[in-house]
Amino acid sequence: MKRTFLALVMMLSVMGSLFAQMDQHITWKFSTKVLEDNKVEVICEATVDDGWHVYSSVLPEGTAIPTSIEIEESDAYTVLDGIKEFPEPKIYYDETFKAELQWFEGEAKFSRIVQLNGTGDITVKGYVESMICNDETCMPPEMIDFELTVKQTSNEVKESTDASSTEEEESYWTIFLLAFGGGLAALLTPCVFPMIPMTVSFFTKQSATKAAGIRNAITYGVSIIAIYVILGVAVSAIFGASALNELSTNVWFNLFFFLLLVVFAASFFGAFEIVMPSSWVNFTTKNEDKGGIIGIFFMAFTLALVSFSCTGPIVGSLLVKAATGGYMGPIIGMLGFSLALALPFALFAAFPGYLNSLPKSGGWLNSVKVVLGFLELAFAFKFLSIADMTMGWHILEREVFIAIWIAVFAAMGFYLMGKIKLPHDSPMNHVPVPRFLLALVVFSFTIYMIPGLWGAPVNLISGFPPPKNYAESPYGVGNETPGIISSGNNNHAMGLPEGMHPGPQGIPAFDDYDKALAYAKKVNKPMLLDFTGLGCTNCRKMEDAVWSNQSVKSILTNDYILVSLYVDDRKKLDEPYVSDVTGKKIRTVGNKWAEFQFVRYQQQGQPYYVLVDEEENTLNDPVAYDPDVEKYKNWLLDGLQKFKD
Repeated sequence: MKRTFLALVMMLSVMGSLFAQMDQHITWKFSTKVLEDNKVEVICEATVDDGWHVYSSVLPEGTAIPTSIEIEESDAYTVLDGIKEFPEPKIYYDETFKAELQWFEGEAKFSRIVQLNGTGDITVKGYVESMICNDETCMPPEMIDFELTVKQTSNEVKESTDASSTEEEESYWTIFLLAFGGGLAALLTPCVFPMIPMTVSFFTKQSATKAAGIRNAITYGVSIIAIYVILGVAVSAIFGASALNELSTNVWFNLFFFLLLVVFAASFFGAFEIVMPSSWVNFTTKNEDKGGIIGIFFMAFTLALVSFSCTGPIVGSLLVKAATGGYMGPIIGMLGFSLALALPFALFAAFPGYLNSLPKSGGWLNSVKVVLGFLELAFAFKFLSIADMTMGWHILEREVFIAIWIAVFAAMGFYLMGKIKLPHDSPMNHVPVPRFLLALVVFSFTIYMIPGLWGAPVNLISGFPPPKNYAESPYGVGNETPGIISSGNNNHAMGLPEGMHPGPQGIPAFDDYDKALAYAKKVNKPMLLDFTGLGCTNCRKMEDAVWSNQSVKSILTNDYILVSLYVDDRKKLDEPYVSDVTGKKIRTVGNKWAEFQFVRYQQQGQPYYVLVDEEENTLNDPVAYDPDVEKYKNWLLDGLQKFKD
């Protein structure tokens, strides 16, 4: 009896120690708010400890884990798309991910709307998933369940919350500036550029005074802006914010836009022209004669229709980019594009003397159009790449993508040098200096990409090609095996065993503990347990700064069995379960490894490295983030020596 009591006390002590270390440095409070039109806002409020931050719900793909609210389906309500967050998140450029990350410190509020389908009390169930980090470590993603009861009355109507949109100001500025640049590019096309002197001359001749001419030209410019902004509003209204947000991940959207950009590129090359129906153009031309503001508006409309063969591909490409900015993205994109397009007309109308300084129309305008076609073609393959990776087709792996870009930009360089002629090009007796200089830049960029076929990082195009692990040769062209893997005392080159795959820095790795343990026993090697995360910045820093060292890489490849356990892997388990220790529901593979780390080693942060033998005994003290290469190497050698002893 006494032994049983002591064992119980010891177990409670261990459990208490475990739960004491389960501090996620974040607490959540849940509530609901009844809105108009029979809608309810599910509110999740977070309080974060000093020195820690929780990520926004909007993050670039392939970086950290964004905060999300998952609500169970029910006949009593319909879950609407989109998450609101408040206040404005902080923005930080992460050198590891080469992307801007957004997060909150202190307090943050996330919410999601459900549309009620009936009356009476309704229970809303779900969970909020979040990931928090500090300057040295990240905690595994945490899923906190909630169950909220919405009490309704027949006449209960409350005002909507004023929480800010998830679309933050910085992304809108990016869309606006890209669109403005697209508008400037459209000005240099053969459909638009010649219209500037013609249109301005028309206004100055038809106006009784200079002031009237300026006023009419400004009205013309404002009409151009209105037409394109209306187009942006129409795109947002037809598709809606939720559908627009799917553009970045939905396979069919990406395939559609790949084909669309290829068609646009072919049009710019001169294969055919994309024109509006002649009946539309005739209708707008007739209405120009009405005079006044209406006549000027239809004149602007005529310009938009007539120049569509040049501006259409640019507008379409911008809408693709802008649509990923949610409901306001296309509107802001068209505002930027039309503003750049309209400004010259208003400015040259105010100062007609400067018309003489414009370069003469000629073959150079078609050359601008063709160069834009090459860019359209290159960017098209980014959309095909997203669809390919989403579906796992492996038809556009990293080497193939880079090879296509090399071919496209090499062709652009030869075109600029006059070695390639397309249907609408004018004869060229010599290469103008600006064109020659641009060709040198394009050829330099092309040559820069070539080592990417052999595994070079090619950071200038980071984010466009697929990642290194999505490649025909993850170790680089010509390196088909990961290295020498020892089996007992005999070293020999061999393929990867079942369950092992190319890991960080090309080091062979398991992502399943049990398979790794079985293999470690078979080959009589120690294991390195790498508790890591797909969205863990410091994990990538350790891999890039420490594991890339040839001595460290050789030790990890030849002397250890690497086991990378991703605590934020969102792959669903076949059978979710409730942890006997933490009491939490384990839904994903990441949850499983996070619990394993916590229960076995009483730690939650990543990166976290543990050396164990084939009997699962810890060889030396585990280590966390520390970019000191020699220190990490000595730690590995110390564990290896203890394993041999």
